[in-house]
Parts: sequence; structure tokens; C-alpha cells
Amino acid sequence: MLLEVIATTVDDAITAENNGADRLELITAITEGGLTPGIGLVQQVIKAVNIPVHVMVRPHSRSFVYSETDVATMIAEIQAIRSAGAAGVVLGALTPDGKIDEETLGALLAWTGDMQVTYHRAFDELDDQFEGLRTLMKYPAVTRVLTSGGPQPAPQAIPQIRRLVEEARGSHLKILAGNGLTWEIIRDFIDQTGVPEVHFGSAVRYGRSGLKPIDPVELRSLADSIHQ
Repeated sequence: MLLEVIATTVDDAITAENNGADRLELITAITEGGLTPGIGLVQQVIKAVNIPVHVMVRPHSRSFVYSETDVATMIAEIQAIRSAGAAGVVLGALTPDGKIDEETLGALLAWTGDMQVTYHRAFDELDDQFEGLRTLMKYPAVTRVLTSGGPQPAPQAIPQIRRLVEEARGSHLKILAGNGLTWEIIRDFIDQTGVPEVHFGSAVRYGRSGLKPIDPVELRSLADSIHQ
């Protein structure tokens, strides 16, 4: 069982590594669902920790439908993130009619090299997630899907997430569950869904606020529970 934790600062990253996180998702603008962090922060976090760092590539929070200039910006960010030595990137794009934008996805994947790629929660805006999963299975570079099983928090979508895990079984894709998870329910959630990886943000911060630092006691309790 793998625990991914959101980091928004170097101190977050160090606290997360020291208290049981297996991987970081590095973002800025946590209250907007996460945007691309500055390259200086990316470089400093990668220097500061030994666990894998996956960096958000999302130029704005208006939508997941991107223009040509947005895509050019995202490619430039991917190149810089890859040069900094990140283990992975987190990205996604939709068409205006709400399907996975394969043209944009292909353009971005052309620059990811050997980095891992997470398709982010744009996936939760799809009308048909199983069609979306089959689409992503065509792209070996995409290694996981971050999802809450739809627009609602993950604990409210246990049957859907379990079906996604079953659909992905035997493929190169892993289901990474996030949004609304807490340490109090995590063991039951894992048992009921069969997810191999979970993603935590606000729930491991002081006051469970996205704008507060990571609480090392809360994170360590969660990590010990998950890793038992």
C-alpha cells in the first residue's frame, strides 16, 4: 500500500518524508485543486527529499480544456520539471464535450520521457469513467489515475472505485484514490475498494486545512495504519 501526500512547500516535503509518505505530489494553489509550482520550488524539493516527487502540470484552474498556448506552456513546464529530476508529472486534459483530450495528451506525453505520469482528477469530470479508463490504457506512459470515483468525495463512491480497480487490474494503470479520505476510515476504504495507492492532502494538515502545514503526528498515525 502506497501513500502519496500533497506538498506545497519544501518544509511540507521534508515533514512528509520523515513521517511515512511514500511519494509526494508537489503543487501550488491547493485551494484551487492544485496548479504547477514554480521551478525553484520543484528544484529545492527534489534536493531536499529522497522519495519520488510528482509535479502538477496545470496552467490554470479555469477548466481542463486547454488552448494551443496553454499546451505550449504545459510542454515548457514538463521540460523544466524533467530537467530538475522529478520522478513524475501529474496532468490531464478534456475536450469541450467532456472526453479525454487525446490530441493534447499525446502532445504532452511526447515530452515526459521516463517520468511516471498520473492522469489527475480531470478524470472525475468524465461522463463515462470506464470509457476514459479504456482510453488511458492505450497510453503506456500513463501509469496511474487519481480519482474519487466521480465528482463526490471518494468515501461516497466506494462501489465505483472498486469497479475501476477491477477494470484496471492486469493493465499498466493503477488507481490512486483521493479526495475526502481520513485516517479514521482509511482501512475500511482500502478493504472495500482494493486500491493499491491512496492520496492525502488537507486531512494530514493542522486543522485539516489545506492552507496549514502538515501535522507530523497525524501523518505518522495514518502512515503506520496504512503500512501495517
